[in-house]
Amino acid sequence: MNILALDLGTSSVRGLVLSGDAQPMPGVLARRKVNLASGDDGTGTLSGPDYRTLLVECLDELAESGQLRDIGLVAISAQWHSVLPLGRDGAPLGPVVTWLDTRPTAAEGAAGPADPDDFHQRTGCWWHRSYWSMRLPWLRAQSGTSIARFVGLPEYVLGELLEAAPMSISQASGTGLLDLGSLRWDEEALVLAGARPGELPPLWELNWHGRLRSDWARRWPQLAEARWAPPVGDGGASNVGSGCVDPSRAAITVGTSAAVRLMQRIPAGEPMPRLPERLWRYRVDHEHVVTGAAYSSGGNLFAWAQRELRLPAGDELDAALALVPPGGGQPADPRFGGDRAPGVAPAGTGELRGLSFGTTAVDILAGLMQGLCGLVADDLAVLESTIDSPVDVVLGGGAVAASVWWRQAFASTLAPRPVSHQRNPEVGATGAALVAMGRCCDATELADIGRTDELVPPTTTGRPHPQYPS
Repeated sequence: MNILALDLGTSSVRGLVLSGDAQPMPGVLARRKVNLASGDDGTGTLSGPDYRTLLVECLDELAESGQLRDIGLVAISAQWHSVLPLGRDGAPLGPVVTWLDTRPTAAEGAAGPADPDDFHQRTGCWWHRSYWSMRLPWLRAQSGTSIARFVGLPEYVLGELLEAAPMSISQASGTGLLDLGSLRWDEEALVLAGARPGELPPLWELNWHGRLRSDWARRWPQLAEARWAPPVGDGGASNVGSGCVDPSRAAITVGTSAAVRLMQRIPAGEPMPRLPERLWRYRVDHEHVVTGAAYSSGGNLFAWAQRELRLPAGDELDAALALVPPGGGQPADPRFGGDRAPGVAPAGTGELRGLSFGTTAVDILAGLMQGLCGLVADDLAVLESTIDSPVDVVLGGGAVAASVWWRQAFASTLAPRPVSHQRNPEVGATGAALVAMGRCCDATELADIGRTDELVPPTTTGRPHPQYPS
């Protein structure tokens, strides 16, 4: 049996086929670029119907090339935190508000949780613009019509394709409305969101799988009998795909955005370790949680620099960056997109400093990349405090896979911790497949990681990284 793995990302939609051991089949990848609307006001939205079209195109491409034979399971890695308002007819009433959007604000006079710390410990989240507890009232206030219910991007897209599309426990945990212990909607969070359970998607029950609707099964008969597993939040899936499934290893993933995360096995109903005030905690599935911090900047920093700074390309850029030592580059605050929770800095917080007539575009790029390394290092230290020991680190994601210099910069900044590199760029899709098969425990053995001689020695030190208070 092969596995169809879908990655519902922010910058692209991807479909690939994996073997029964969750290894990508060589050359089998369908990809479509996503048009993300962003602006200086903090906008970060995309079109739900257009996104569905891109996914359909990926599936059509794989079907037409004969790649969907022997598919028994469909696994999905999907972005966390998105929300889409729907009318009574199920049609979108606006664009999908993604994790990147920093516009939601609390209504004037609105009160937050009665006990913010207790709320944080129960839900793993805060009363913050990143979560539905603040986003839903803001969307109602912005809407010129009555909103019947709310879904995330995965529920909308899958609701168009499957007979039913409940919200997975993993995706629900990213809304900020889920009690992580009971796996039910949190009553206080619902009050803050001004939402009734009927206005939210039903929750995906344990061991339930989706099936294609008959019209789509006729279009892709190879998938007619395939089971569709619940979507896994992209951060949790990336941890599994990186082989970071226990507290001895932290995953640092840099795709469009970036995050540092530690995964633990804590089945529903079991007590959880105390959550530090600056970290979040979400569910990977019914058995596992992931704790960490996330950043609005990642590979999008690289994309911005390539677009605006007239950088050299390919090998020429690699050679130019190689002349900048890890820790070098211009001092920079990389928070172009503002803060992710719990920070409240708005979009447009990024800074470049110390510029001179001798500053090059490569110096600026290196400074931005190094600035992100510094933010991650600070939060990794907080993560380590929860387990009272240093961790090994595995770098993963398309952005670090594409940049030797960025991998070296992380290794230098995080020294003396052992730093490895996950060579498989599709860690999210691979991780989602392992979760779907119930094989998280095998992730470390299957991951394509290891120390490589491209990484700088742990004795190398960079300049102290600047601190950016939220």
